[in-house]
Amino acid sequence: MGVIRVVLVDDHEVVRRGVAALLDSEDDIQVVGEAGTAESAVTRITALQPDVAVLDVRLPDGSGIDVCREVRSRMPGLACLMLTSFADDDALFDAVMAGASGYVLKQIHGSDLVGAVRTVASGQSLLDPQTTASMLARLREQESRKDPLAVLSPQERQILDLIGEGLTNRQIGERMFLAEKTVKNYVSNLLGKLDMQRRTQAAALVTRLKAERGERGDLRPW
Repeated sequence: MGVIRVVLVDDHEVVRRGVAALLDSEDDIQVVGEAGTAESAVTRITALQPDVAVLDVRLPDGSGIDVCREVRSRMPGLACLMLTSFADDDALFDAVMAGASGYVLKQIHGSDLVGAVRTVASGQSLLDPQTTASMLARLREQESRKDPLAVLSPQERQILDLIGEGLTNRQIGERMFLAEKTVKNYVSNLLGKLDMQRRTQAAALVTRLKAERGERGDLRPW
């Protein structure tokens, strides 16, 4: 792989000097630049084209997460390692969504930080299985908020749409070429998935969603 070129971004000069000295003492790592603000970080990283950017999450004029998102949009191959003083689930989630490869606390041992730089430089992630599971759960939650019908199958969505039109089970069956008993089972299932007891609740949900979506005419995902 050769020498790993690193740019350090932290608003505390003492921290930058300490990390730079630590990394430069390794034969396979070279600190090629430093920055203390988000604005200068974007400029320096873009100009120097390092392999790894070690970014403080909190900067005087912005966030290291925003820097990560910006520079990776220009340099997709760049590995960003977020460095922070305290654990923050929201910041961790935002960092991952911005494309960061790793997230470590400043209390980390020096040898572990060196290992972290090598790990992300090799294209690997520093997120442990528990963190990854948490991220996936949060993504699913966001998707569910974006589309409250995400739990429904296409067939159930169509039936829900027809419930919103005021059709009975028999009428839905005729429209969809299904037996009335089959429609009744679908209705029971979709009400359960939506945590509802009555079809009037489902009809009200359809009305609200269509109003929010500009009366598009169906309940397809956005």
